[in-house]
Amino acid sequence: MSNELRYDGRVAIITGAGNGLGRAHALLFASRGAKVVVNDLGGSTRGEGQSSAAADKVVEEIRAAGGEAVANYDSVEDGAKIVQTAIDAFGRVDIVVNNAGILRDVSFHKMTDGDWDIIQRVHVNGAFKVTHAAWPKMRDQGYGRIIFTASAAGIYGNFGQANYSAAKLALVGFSNTLALEGRKYNVRANTIAPIAGSRMTETILPKELIDALRPEYVSPLVAWLSHESCEESGGLFEVGGGFFSKLRWERTQGHTVRLGRAITPELVKSKWSTIVDFAKATHPADVAAALQPVMDNVNAGPSKGGNELVDVDQALGYEMPKVTTEYDERDLSMYALGVGAAADPLDDTELRYVYEMHGKGFWPLPTFAVIPAQTGIMQAFKDGHTAPGFNFGLDRLLHGEQYTELKRPLPPRAKLTHRTWVKDIFDKGKNAFIVFATESADESGEVIAYNELGAVIRGAGGWGGDRGPSGDSNTPPDREPDAVAEEQIRPNQALLYRLSGDWNPLHVDPAFAGAFGFPKPILHGLCTLGVAARHVIKHFAGGDPRKFKSIKVRFSESVFPGETLITEMWKESEGRVVLRCKLKERDKVVLSQAAIEFYSEIPQPKPKAKPAAASASAEVTPTSADVFTAIDQFLGKNPDLAKKAGVVFQFKLKDPESTWTLDLKHGKLAAGEAATPECTLELSDADFMAMCSGKADPQKLYMSGKMKIGGNLMASTKLNFLTKLDPATVMAAARARAGAGGGGAAAAAPEAPAAPTSADYMAAIGEFVAGNAELPGKVATVFQFRLKNPDSSYVFDLKSNPGKVYAGEVEGVNCTLELSDSDFILMTTGKADPQKLFGEGKLKISGDLMASMKLGFLKKIDMSKVKPGSAPKAAAPAAAAAPRAAQAAAVLDQAAAKLAGVQSAQEVTIELRVKSPDAVFFLQIGPQGGKLVDKAAGPATTTITVADEDLAALAQGKAKLVTLYQRGKLRVDGDVAAAHLLAALEPSN
Repeated sequence: MSNELRYDGRVAIITGAGNGLGRAHALLFASRGAKVVVNDLGGSTRGEGQSSAAADKVVEEIRAAGGEAVANYDSVEDGAKIVQTAIDAFGRVDIVVNNAGILRDVSFHKMTDGDWDIIQRVHVNGAFKVTHAAWPKMRDQGYGRIIFTASAAGIYGNFGQANYSAAKLALVGFSNTLALEGRKYNVRANTIAPIAGSRMTETILPKELIDALRPEYVSPLVAWLSHESCEESGGLFEVGGGFFSKLRWERTQGHTVRLGRAITPELVKSKWSTIVDFAKATHPADVAAALQPVMDNVNAGPSKGGNELVDVDQALGYEMPKVTTEYDERDLSMYALGVGAAADPLDDTELRYVYEMHGKGFWPLPTFAVIPAQTGIMQAFKDGHTAPGFNFGLDRLLHGEQYTELKRPLPPRAKLTHRTWVKDIFDKGKNAFIVFATESADESGEVIAYNELGAVIRGAGGWGGDRGPSGDSNTPPDREPDAVAEEQIRPNQALLYRLSGDWNPLHVDPAFAGAFGFPKPILHGLCTLGVAARHVIKHFAGGDPRKFKSIKVRFSESVFPGETLITEMWKESEGRVVLRCKLKERDKVVLSQAAIEFYSEIPQPKPKAKPAAASASAEVTPTSADVFTAIDQFLGKNPDLAKKAGVVFQFKLKDPESTWTLDLKHGKLAAGEAATPECTLELSDADFMAMCSGKADPQKLYMSGKMKIGGNLMASTKLNFLTKLDPATVMAAARARAGAGGGGAAAAAPEAPAAPTSADYMAAIGEFVAGNAELPGKVATVFQFRLKNPDSSYVFDLKSNPGKVYAGEVEGVNCTLELSDSDFILMTTGKADPQKLFGEGKLKISGDLMASMKLGFLKKIDMSKVKPGSAPKAAAPAAAAAPRAAQAAAVLDQAAAKLAGVQSAQEVTIELRVKSPDAVFFLQIGPQGGKLVDKAAGPATTTITVADEDLAALAQGKAKLVTLYQRGKLRVDGDVAAAHLLAALEPSN
């Protein structure tokens, strides 16, 4: 067979090869050209006795078939002798299959020390001895394949096999570690958990099953894992009876308790259902992934508190799933009737709230804006989409406060998308107070309404947290009101208002209301708000609701339908009215600390953006460099503010990358790392721009992991002034930059100070190594440093004498360290802890991990004396090769016809980011087909990042889309399913 896997020239050691699985392995390897060392002690399955007959018989079978084999009768505890047999007979060793094993099955209660020890000696120590002897041979020759034999008993446990189970699972960890240590030497290690009929299973499996579980069904997997073309390493496989499967670790998403919170057995018990829930599972593949939740929790900072009902750490900043609602004139009219409008059907002004064909025009009541926002929140609760950390029911929730703001008058009909998040959580002692914020945007994305629902959660306070704003606001002046309105609430008003979407039975069901201590159903608080707003609009806006800007109220007392509402109003200014509502019959205040604001002019809808024709006079878009220019000017005008903060900040921005130092001790701003930072903020360039413009909440960015803060976490609160930057100043900087030639940095941006580069520090390290002849003898290691952004490579050869440091790459290094150029400088100068960089994934170490500990000599170098430009030209990284000609554009042009035939049920926009050389393309694919467009009409559905040469290889059939993805050469952000559409670039078969 032309595609037969062969092992010609390879030498395989099979332990326990006299019978069963080992014999099947040995015969298969020999039949495919391998030279085989058949090892078998010849004892019983309990490890008793010794004989050469079993090994000799298998050797005879191999030789009779034309193969090459030698026998070895040593115990695996004498592994060095087994390996020496291979060296003496065949001169090398390429494959080790650790198969030898025995059984001492007995219940744990009856197990003796001898029963335990002999199992560990044979299975664990034996595998160690054989592998340890073969390991240096494999490393030196740059090739090796190692197989360990575990068992289902080790994975799942089995009665009467505690000793055997422990030994077999130990081999899995052993193999996984060798897979890591052997990777750079092309030495691969894997583990099988076989199910096969053999001397060791004939006592525990029925005969008919043993006959079906032939060892020959297991050996093909062992052979494949041992082949030179197999790149699998660190795997665990179940095999037997024709079944082949790979196993992996799975763990629940679990529950995280922020550091600083009390962690008690009771807390663990209360979270047990979450801790053991595999509905949301992860599959950590290495130690770094396993530690990630712990590192995330450490980096998140101290707990903000909470209790079993409200977990502030989990809930604060959480954004609920977006909800889309629609309304029209009918909904607006129903709402207006629900808040008592047009009680007099001949009142022409109020008739405009309920009659869509009114001759003077239809007017939506502005307080209708509470309805879609509240509907979104209530629907989320109803569907179970509560914020994580909220463990209370609606029975505890009371609507305490409401703030509603309109950006412009509501249109008569609209489709709105509501974004709701948990804005604030306060501890009011006995109760908790939660603020839900909702932005409602129309189909163009323009936000037309903003709501804050303040909810009192009864019995959920008392954790000692922030109490929030204190003191009264919107207090009526000590004088008679400027206007008073009186209106009796109709007995059926709550029944009418609930038709607008508030389905709480407290307002309609007498029995339900009675269960909560009310003599009858109560009126909705938001209905009372709507009635009061009508009163104020009538008296201070001439009944015209279009000037309405905002309303803020506190709900102080319940209202029963049939009671009389008195609204008292005080005019504070042309645009502001303070109000208070009370009940005539009970003389109780029901709305307090309330105010309504009006616009001086009726706001108009924002013009919908049209694609602007490209022209030299087009308005320039500000960059982060422009913002920093504005910050520099702001500091110049506000020196006291800088001194008051007194902190050195460093901003590390990504996509594109830039670093800025904001020294508020001296009122200076500089590009680059100009001073030792006390607080470091890392975020994307886009998120930084959104934060400075007020479009993104810094706390939300931090809680969602989009902004990482290192150092003095509390110091970051002193950056609030960033939101006070004058947009005109930023635009002026942008225009200045554009006028100066459109560079990537603002024309007025501060110049980066002269500072040593990584090449300068490498030169200093090289001088130190050259001046300390004893170093190579102590360290005896070759290190490879790979720095990114900008890219460079350096070799620390501390194995040769004298030692040397030089730019470039070299084969056969012992330890490779990969990190960014800036992190290398911080680490080298003592401003960053290497262990922390490693824990955060910023420093990757491959090869001999322990060898990296030998770099402690770097601490002995006085890096403060390193001067900029001190690196000799010879020490600088080699010049980059001439850039490769871009192929992406040609690939996409050639694929145009195929793209036209690709269809998607939904409109999909793919942003294709090509690297080396860099370029960006947009593919638009929908029901009518696909095409290449100049610019995306909106946010991309999926962003795909791939190197130019890999894209070309895809188009030429030299690479597959799935292969590029699996090997990390193609990155997908967003809808992964949409990325499959890129398969259209692959050549047709």
